[in-house]
Amino acid sequence: MRNLITDVAGIKVGNAQDATLASGTTAVIFDEPAVAAVDVRGGAPGTRETDLLALERTVEHVDALVLSGGSAFGLEAASGVTAWLAAQGRGFRVGDAVVPIVPGAILFDLTNGGNKHWGRFPPYRDLGFEAASQAGLDFALGTAGAGFGATTASFKGGLGSASAVSGPYTIGALVAVNALGNVTVGEGPHFWAAPYEQGSEFGGLGLPHPWPADALKLRYKGQRPENTTIAVVATDARLSKAQARHLAVMAQDGFARAIHPVHTPFDGDTVFAAATGRVPLAEAPVDLISLGTEAAHVLARACARAVYEATALPFAQARPGWRERFEISR
Repeated sequence: MRNLITDVAGIKVGNAQDATLASGTTAVIFDEPAVAAVDVRGGAPGTRETDLLALERTVEHVDALVLSGGSAFGLEAASGVTAWLAAQGRGFRVGDAVVPIVPGAILFDLTNGGNKHWGRFPPYRDLGFEAASQAGLDFALGTAGAGFGATTASFKGGLGSASAVSGPYTIGALVAVNALGNVTVGEGPHFWAAPYEQGSEFGGLGLPHPWPADALKLRYKGQRPENTTIAVVATDARLSKAQARHLAVMAQDGFARAIHPVHTPFDGDTVFAAATGRVPLAEAPVDLISLGTEAAHVLARACARAVYEATALPFAQARPGWRERFEISR
């Protein structure tokens, strides 16, 4: 187990980023088309092709999912992934035509200090193509891919991932944390997701003791739509589109366990759920409860890992990395 979403059989992940731009893209590529659904809770989402994931829509499977920085400009990253898949002959077949199905979501990182004066065409299509071409079982976390330019209220945000086994099934999460709020309790180093930590994957500090008097004080970036946490949860269980949708709904609780506050009017919090279908669902209602519960746990862990692994951008007034703030080495 890598403790990555790629522990789910049939999934590869690739990152691409531009340090001068201070932004990037992450592509989730499925070896075979996967059943997918989506749940959106934030008030300011930015998405592509999510309508086709509705339960009544014709297309049942997707070829890839994309998370990207760049706000609305970053939606172009999915076009790059689409182009890469088309070159591989991957996609939904209509006669002689092949159309890759690539939903995606974006986060806002346009004011983080990077050079966003890209001229007539934003670079995200090229970043998407590169991310897809780099897809593999191992990939960087923290200041990488879609999380390269991400921030939270107090610390540098980033890209996180985690995985777990639930009975015969494997479940994993991938997240780009660019939240309005914080993933840590009060002013200290402890993560809200501490009860779900496996080993010392994000420091092993547990919850603070004594509990800070100001732990629930609201700490957030400001009243502008410069946020959003976007994620993919995936399993090797064989799910219907409706079951995948419910998995996404339950997984959203992982955001609530790791980020405070969350699902605000200035966040676009979005969770995709995907099922590669390698393992038949033995007992549908009961097993789906277990999968959804574990999905929330895994997503909470991934959110904490995103900030734990991140390093500060080299710009004036950049938010510090968690390790830099607390002077904790690897």
